Amino acid sequence: MHRTTTFRRALAAASALAVLALAACSSGGEDDAPTGGTSSDGAFPVTVATAFGDVEIAEQPTRVVALGWGDAETALALGVQPVGASDWLAFGGDGVGPWLDGAYDESPEIIGTLEPSYEQIAVLDPDVILDVKSSGDPERYERLTEIAPTVAIPEGGEAYLTPMEDQVTMIAAALGRSEEGEQLLAEVDDAFAAARDEHPDFAGKTAVIGSYWAEGFGAYVSSSSRGEFMQALGFETKPEIDEAAGDAFSVTLGTENVDLLDADLTVIQPIGFTAADVEAQPIFRTVPSVADGRYVVLDDADLSNAFSLGTPTAVIYAIDNVVPLFADALGGS
Repeated sequence: MHRTTTFRRALAAASALAVLALAACSSGGEDDAPTGGTSSDGAFPVTVATAFGDVEIAEQPTRVVALGWGDAETALALGVQPVGASDWLAFGGDGVGPWLDGAYDESPEIIGTLEPSYEQIAVLDPDVILDVKSSGDPERYERLTEIAPTVAIPEGGEAYLTPMEDQVTMIAAALGRSEEGEQLLAEVDDAFAAARDEHPDFAGKTAVIGSYWAEGFGAYVSSSSRGEFMQALGFETKPEIDEAAGDAFSVTLGTENVDLLDADLTVIQPIGFTAADVEAQPIFRTVPSVADGRYVVLDDADLSNAFSLGTPTAVIYAIDNVVPLFADALGGS
């Protein structure tokens, strides 16, 4: 699979920031230079609004721990290398997708996800903790703030449903890299716009993003990163999925509700199964869109992860690789 030119520009920009940071560290000779470089635009102190109130960060962060879903990848794309990070999708290694291979100069300490070790985090002596796309659990937040200022989910945010724009904007502000954050979001907007221009037939068509795992089929809500991805391509998501999920970011579909997977385009992410496992399910073939061939089952783990993660670099990788699959499923348009 090939990355787009836009993705290469985004990754090159992040790499350039890291190179500039190393040069600054070596020329200045100071041990407390920020990991990933000094702010290009941010004057400190800065204040970031969160669901738990305003968080003030007094000085440019030098040691960042990134715990939320995709928070570490977002920091890396902004040119900052966390000293500790959570690997939500079990990538292994540095805990990031292949689209960010080699982005770290020094591997981070990998921290647990749902139940992180607060002792392990404290040992890393962070001066800011990123928990932006996370559970929003008050107890978790309180424990983290005892260690360092913590940037939690946004005001009015829901568990694991922080939009990419908020995630990037909040993290960029906390790291003193708001200009880089705006540039990164512009790269994503440009990539989506190019895809929409190339496939105007996506506009107005319905799409359902589903999953298949140990408990059967499920579907993701419109405000999940997957739902936002499809909407940014011009598709419409089904309100019936949101209604069935309630406050959750996904809903498990029993056999009586598997018809909710029907849409102009049905996309399924296997979790712990192969594409062949999904397609072998008799009930799957009863879905009208599936019977008509208007479906995609993602059988590439990297692509499925990119599609799920919702960070700028992952999204650009996904746009490049998944859009042709969608077009083929809709008739090669």
